[in-house]
Amino acid sequence: MDIIANYGTSLILVAAVFGLFMAWGIGANDVANAMGTSVGTRSLTIKQAIIIAMIFEFAGAYLAGGEVTSTIRSGIIDAEAFNGHPDLLVFGMIASLLAAGTWLLLASCFGWPVSTTHSIVGAIVGFALVALGAEAIHWNMVLGIIGSWIITPALSGVLAYFTFISVQRLIFNADNPLEAAKRYVPLYIFFTAMVVCLVTMKKGLKHVGLEMTDMESWGLSVLVSIALAALSAVYIKRQQYNPQDDADMHFSNVEKVFGILMVITACAMAFAHGSNDVANAIGPLSAVVNTVESAGQIASKSAIAWWILPLGGVGIVIGLASLGHKVMATVGTGITHLTPSRGFAAQLATAATVVIASGTGLPISTTQTLVGAVIGVGLARGIAALNLNVLRNIAVSWIVTLPAGAILAIVFFYIIQWSFS
Repeated sequence: MDIIANYGTSLILVAAVFGLFMAWGIGANDVANAMGTSVGTRSLTIKQAIIIAMIFEFAGAYLAGGEVTSTIRSGIIDAEAFNGHPDLLVFGMIASLLAAGTWLLLASCFGWPVSTTHSIVGAIVGFALVALGAEAIHWNMVLGIIGSWIITPALSGVLAYFTFISVQRLIFNADNPLEAAKRYVPLYIFFTAMVVCLVTMKKGLKHVGLEMTDMESWGLSVLVSIALAALSAVYIKRQQYNPQDDADMHFSNVEKVFGILMVITACAMAFAHGSNDVANAIGPLSAVVNTVESAGQIASKSAIAWWILPLGGVGIVIGLASLGHKVMATVGTGITHLTPSRGFAAQLATAATVVIASGTGLPISTTQTLVGAVIGVGLARGIAALNLNVLRNIAVSWIVTLPAGAILAIVFFYIIQWSFS
């Protein structure tokens, strides 16, 4: 208690710096995963991807990022176990932010697409083990999160597989694929817009003081989606298409139409990612702020300070802009050859899966969800379309991430505890 009373402001400032560092790591690694398909298909340049991420990642983090925060902050560990030792909780959460951010920095420098969720969960489990022992950890919650790392890639993979199959049957197998693309792509845009609108209306607007009934949310989402689909239909029809391009590369004009759609799904993916993964940075930070401001009283749930969500959003954007290009290259070109139509299927499936998880409060791995979707698209063309060596390396990096986060958190926990004691 004395430590919190004497060093409360300093603890909050240190936690804010490390929270920003962790958010930077999310931007450098996970956002690069999210935007990698758009860059890999050449639908967007790196500069354009960064601009889109700046807008929609921040919007997702601010409007819909609070849903999963309580799971990261208090669901993994037993908050009541720290009731006589609030300083240990504060030290541990600060150590977790620094540990996860450090591992993400290392992984991003080498271009490894690892999971920020793995990193922070491993870090929190690591410090809790040495601070109070195994009984302080909600192992059923940890197992549930680990289970989601299997379920969500499978779900996104299945969604991506059937989305791409529908594209093949409705468009590529049509007598006139270009006309079919002009007809059906606006429909795909409608579904993409619905995914983003629903999570914004039903979950996000609560954070800015607006609440809607289910009827209002669905009605406004449908209207916005119809308007966006109509605008895109007009835009697609007005584009110039050169039949000679198809002679040089089959379905070139169809892929040009899907290139337009990739921009829409990139926005959806950025928003969905910001809504889910910002919790990895702001969850532990929120725990520190609430514990310090309540003079050591630990609550399982409490309000998020007004400045925390924007801090997470800013950190994510800075991370992508500064170091995101390395992981983008791995995801965008390493796993399988992506065209705009394949990239669209992967992105839409990933965005839908992440939005579902964000709405239920389960902090999933966006990395694994996107990789699952890309694998699903690849499998639609046969197992030979996948680069199994790259997939093996990615799987190994995922396995290493959990213990790496735990070990670093234990080391930093002891250092921070010694520094303030």
